[in-house]
Amino acid sequence: MKVLIAPDSFKGSLTAKEVASAMKRGIRKVRIGADVELIPIADGGEGTMDSLVEATSGSYYECKVEDPLGRSVSAQYGITKDNKTAVIELSSASGLNILTENELDPYSASTYGTGQLIMHALNEGVRNFIICLGGSATNDGGSGILKALGYRLVDKNGDTIKPGGIGLKNLHFIDDSQVSPKVQEAFFQIACDVNNPFVGSNGAAAIFGPQKGANSEMVQELDNAMMVFANCIEQKTRQSVHHVPGAGAAGGAAGGLMGFLNAELKPGIQLVMEAVQLEEFIQQETFDLLLTGEGKIDSQTASGKVVAGLAEVAKRYSLPTVALSGNVDGELTTLYNRGLSAVFSITNGPMTLRDAMSEGSDLIEKQTEQIFRLLSLAYNY
Repeated sequence: MKVLIAPDSFKGSLTAKEVASAMKRGIRKVRIGADVELIPIADGGEGTMDSLVEATSGSYYECKVEDPLGRSVSAQYGITKDNKTAVIELSSASGLNILTENELDPYSASTYGTGQLIMHALNEGVRNFIICLGGSATNDGGSGILKALGYRLVDKNGDTIKPGGIGLKNLHFIDDSQVSPKVQEAFFQIACDVNNPFVGSNGAAAIFGPQKGANSEMVQELDNAMMVFANCIEQKTRQSVHHVPGAGAAGGAAGGLMGFLNAELKPGIQLVMEAVQLEEFIQQETFDLLLTGEGKIDSQTASGKVVAGLAEVAKRYSLPTVALSGNVDGELTTLYNRGLSAVFSITNGPMTLRDAMSEGSDLIEKQTEQIFRLLSLAYNY
């Protein structure tokens, strides 16, 4: 029996690699000689960098950059084994995880550190980038990234505006005369799974600002500042990002990158599957089963999550797809129609979320073992 194991992480409990290893152990308890291939995967959010670096046997780079409030912090990015593609998670340098609740400040928080990571990779010779936007602490429209890449954002007096979202209200002109040719040569794929526009009632500030510390008054001021930025982008590039679906992702970072860089928005799971050449791998190999999973599977899983994306690809090749999850809830008909064969909860009795998370590895291993005992009985594997 030949099995492809391609799970997402179980958030807060296990990385995708750890989940895959637990699944493999469960299979080995039943079929020691089973042919098993592991491709830990992600949906463009947290864990994507690790998944792509591991899947391509790439390397990690660590450097000192600025955190959202301008303090020095160590941040990491990955480069694939062929040294052609850098994978950067915005949360590594500019994430909510870096700040305490009392430090949240969308007026001042900047993506400058993420831009420093991009610049470091450019200096290493990389020209292809995958940017993962989840978990940002910022609402600066990606202006900090642009500053780090050499763009000057100036007010009507020619002075550089202050960092952060509120500084954009004084923006008058964007000067790209000092931007390195390296930046212009690069291509950016942006993992984006939201449809929020740059500005407006459903835009970056209105929808994402509150989770970054903005009250209703701040949201309005930030949205006004983002409008100024969007107008300047259009004036400079003749490109309007105001109402582009997805431009509001990560406090508008997606829109800022689209405005000035050679950038393309893509659904996260699609981007990751292309990067690891998952469909080509399934085409080339004769797998009997695809085993996947993620922390929670419910009616929202069909909207761009790992399990749904994998099931759709597997269905094209008549490859059965089984998923494991810490929590299975709601109506799953859409997932089954997309190609998911079955889903199983890893919990083996009443337990708290904390217990399920702490025992996740053992629970995944045991449930995988039970699935394969059943398959061995039914199909004589």
